[in-house]
Amino acid sequence: MRARIYQPAKTAMQSGTAKTHQWVLEFAPSESRAVDPLMGWTGSGDTQTQVRLRFESRDAAEAYAQAKGIVYDVTEPHARKVNVRPRGYGENFATDRKEVWTH
Repeated sequence: MRARIYQPAKTAMQSGTAKTHQWVLEFAPSESRAVDPLMGWTGSGDTQTQVRLRFESRDAAEAYAQAKGIVYDVTEPHARKVNVRPRGYGENFATDRKEVWTH
C-alpha cells in the first residue's frame, strides 16, 4: 500500500487560498478500474482510493504514515508569487478618488 503526501493547489474557481494550507495523505490505487459489463459503469474493488486524510503539517502526515507502516512519497508544493495589488478592486468604490471614474 503506497500513499502520496502533498499540499493541494488552489482550484481554477478559487480566487483565494482556502483549503491549500493543509497537507493531504492519499492512497494510490492498488488495482485497475474495470467496466461493469451489464451497466457500463466504471468501478473498482479498491476502497483505499476513497480515503483522503488531512493534516495540519507535513510532519504530522509523515508521522501518521510511519506509525501505520505506510510507504509514502512527498510532493513539495510550488511557491506562488503573490498577486495582490494595493487597493485593487476596492479602489473602484473608494470615496477619496483623485480623478473621476469613467469607462
